[in-house]
Amino acid sequence: MNWFQREIKLQAFQRGFHLVTKDILDKLPEIRRIKYGQLQVFIKHTSASLTINENADPTVRLDFESHLNVMVPENAPYYIHTYEGPDDMPAHIKASLMGASVLIPITNGTLNLGIWQGIYLCEHRDYASSRNLVCTIMGEVM
Repeated sequence: MNWFQREIKLQAFQRGFHLVTKDILDKLPEIRRIKYGQLQVFIKHTSASLTINENADPTVRLDFESHLNVMVPENAPYYIHTYEGPDDMPAHIKASLMGASVLIPITNGTLNLGIWQGIYLCEHRDYASSRNLVCTIMGEVM
């Protein structure tokens, strides 16, 4: 079993759900050498998250954003952590609901995702900076 790890930086994205599968693959050519294994992607932030979902229809990503904004509204009267702006506390809650990492099988040098699946960066802040991901590949080399 071989292990490889790299930290990559994604560009700053606007608030919403963004497909980043290609961004990740472009920075991890080592995946092409793995016969079978796994890729773990972990985000090093508390106001953004990762998930896997629909990669074809962009309205799915819009609906995710709309639904989370209803579930976790800004300016809730019971929020105490408010000094970083009205989007900050909801961003922390959304990040915990969505999750900080994804784990994807690697088969014959490619991510073994479903045909309609992609990796989302879920950006929960209005004015976010770039985001850092720790990517760990575990697997047998071809």
